Amino acid sequence: MKNFLEKHFGKLWLGLVFMFLYLPLIFMVVFSFNSTRQDAEFTGFSLRWYEALTRDTKIVEGFWLSLKIATVSGVLSAVLGTFAAFVLVRYRRFAGRTIFSGMVNAPLVMPEVVIGLSLLLLMVGTQNFFGWPPRGMLTIILGHTLLGMAYGMVVIQSRLLEMNRAIEEAAMDLGARPHQVFFLITLPHIFQAILAAFLLSFTLSFDDVVIAEFLSGPGVNTLPQVIFGYARRGINPTIYAAATLLIVTVTVAIVVYSIWVARQTGKREREIAAATRAELTALGAP
Repeated sequence: MKNFLEKHFGKLWLGLVFMFLYLPLIFMVVFSFNSTRQDAEFTGFSLRWYEALTRDTKIVEGFWLSLKIATVSGVLSAVLGTFAAFVLVRYRRFAGRTIFSGMVNAPLVMPEVVIGLSLLLLMVGTQNFFGWPPRGMLTIILGHTLLGMAYGMVVIQSRLLEMNRAIEEAAMDLGARPHQVFFLITLPHIFQAILAAFLLSFTLSFDDVVIAEFLSGPGVNTLPQVIFGYARRGINPTIYAAATLLIVTVTVAIVVYSIWVARQTGKREREIAAATRAELTALGAP
């Protein structure tokens, strides 16, 4: 028994960790098909809560609002994160670099409550002074972009650090201007990282509730806010159905992205191998 534990301890520990992380999700998915409101006993299979979900206007409106906010903030986070990462990696010395780097990375270590409260004070002060912007969809997008840009920058920065700069230098030696090098050489090489930054920012925005609570206005509630409000009033299996659909959507997106990345990586490796063979053939190697 002792030898068995020593040999398989790592696997057992990993299994326990996965059970701790995913068993609650499995229970939630199972009880989303429960025929009654019981949360401790599965009384029978039913789709009644998914039917109720389609009739719940708050959840449907919250879903579409969250989808719009997450898409816009994901795009903005990927674009701004790309520019920030490019500046920090390619330009090692410029005035205010330390301050710029600290400000961009601050959302990574700052609690979301602090971010939400500070943004709320800023938006209220701006609205009182200029009369704009009103608290709602736009303010939530700005808050989520601030958070997503920091995470997106880290992903893109790591890809830029791995990139071989000799390719860019060769293009510039052949007469390409800096903006041409960026759009024709650098951007295609880091596109996967940009897409990963978009998906990460999209996910962070779609399931955020803290910043949205601070920045949302009257009648503007994202899907996580609606679910959180329902959960505070008691058990509602409709929430389980909504959360199950979210899990399925995110899982499908991750699987599709992983397959796409694997195919692109394999294609790139085959192209590199073909180019290497052609070069060796041109040099007369066997």
